[in-house]
Amino acid sequence: MTAETLATEARALRDTGGRMQFAYAWSPNGDDIEVRYVAALPERKDFETWLLRSGSEVPSLAHIWPLLGWYEREMMDLNGIRFAGHPEPHPLVLREGAPSRGNSQDFLKHPPMDGGHHLPIIDAKDIQRLPFGPIRADVVESAEFTFFYVGEHILHYQPRLFFKHRGMETCFNGRLPSDAVVVAERVSGVGTVGHALAFCEAVERAAGCDVPVRARALRVLLAELERLYNHLHYLGHLCGATTLKVGEAQGKLLEERAKQLNARLTGSRFLRSMLAPGGLRRDLAPDKWLGEALEALQKEVIAYVDRLEASESYLDRLITTGPLPKRVAFDQGATGPVERASGLDRDLRRDHPYALYGELPVAVTVLEEGDAYARERVRIAEIEAAFDLCQRVLLRLEPGAIRTDCIAPPLSEGLGWSEGPRGSLFYAVHVGGDGTLARVKIKSPSFSNWRAFPGTVHDSNMMDYAINEASFGLTIAGCDR
Repeated sequence: MTAETLATEARALRDTGGRMQFAYAWSPNGDDIEVRYVAALPERKDFETWLLRSGSEVPSLAHIWPLLGWYEREMMDLNGIRFAGHPEPHPLVLREGAPSRGNSQDFLKHPPMDGGHHLPIIDAKDIQRLPFGPIRADVVESAEFTFFYVGEHILHYQPRLFFKHRGMETCFNGRLPSDAVVVAERVSGVGTVGHALAFCEAVERAAGCDVPVRARALRVLLAELERLYNHLHYLGHLCGATTLKVGEAQGKLLEERAKQLNARLTGSRFLRSMLAPGGLRRDLAPDKWLGEALEALQKEVIAYVDRLEASESYLDRLITTGPLPKRVAFDQGATGPVERASGLDRDLRRDHPYALYGELPVAVTVLEEGDAYARERVRIAEIEAAFDLCQRVLLRLEPGAIRTDCIAPPLSEGLGWSEGPRGSLFYAVHVGGDGTLARVKIKSPSFSNWRAFPGTVHDSNMMDYAINEASFGLTIAGCDR
């Protein structure tokens, strides 16, 4: 595809109701660079990849699809590509003043240099500037936030992420696909199943293998159990941000009970070491006990939510806080509960089914308000739906194989996806000539939602900031990688 054709196709995708997902670069022969754009076409259950063989400069598509702005900046930093006409041509992953890494992504050997931070020039004596972080209280991940404000009113907010460079994508290189799930599970600990599932789906598409029905059903069960404990943690954390301490304690107690069910079922509170390309590493025996335990937990969760809904001080801090308009959510690539709270009706489980989701009723809750309260209500609805999906899977489980042979041939590639607790998660996998992984690209939901988040902070107030950030349910590990 030529640069001119690419721009034409990008506009047509936007005008016909499609959605650009992400973009990345890689060098199949170690020299020439390919830029890949992954798009969801209207009324299609799969995704289409557009390929542009680039030189050192290609035209930016950020003016057509603003959500591509961060992906293009990432490629500028890590692959040495220049995107002509980019509206924000500043380093994203590297620091100001650090040289581009060319085609290298190995931050383990070559960490980025310290340098200046690109900030707007605001010259007014009444406007104060507050840099906050990167070291923050408790166990919160590292990030620096710069506020420009007058009194309590925030005029401009700019997050600075990418402080911890673990080189996760590079850690896949040279590994056999069958051995690399352990890496995917550790990109973001609270997204163990989502990452592992998207990676396995990508390898399975490269290999052209069919996963047994029992394994596909158990994958749904594991994914929904992960959604449960994440959303329960979210409610507890949100209560803490609003200073509802009893609600925080109760929410985190329910999260703990959900994790204990995970441990009893799999041996891991975070559901690790279960998935493998072709199915599961080992079988599970939920039998009757899991269904009964989930029923008991669901009753406690319903009572907890009822108490939250009756707490006026809690609701008062959420309603109208941090509204994210539908147009901004779409343009900036918001995903998961964040986009659905802003009126965007999308969910990979329903729209692009994987595992056994295509045979199950996936309830998708969409609200229009776009504020912190809407984001909370969407997650509460997803908790209810997760309980229902778990019970449906348990009723459908039948004896059978849990794994099939799955070997991706040399020079093959595949795209995998999952709808994690925070939104859409993608893995693009390229297998080298020796059968080991040559390139793995990760698109995490928090990378998308951090892009959209600043739009809800501008023109807000300092007292609402912590509540607004908590209502997004963001992680930084998925961005830093």
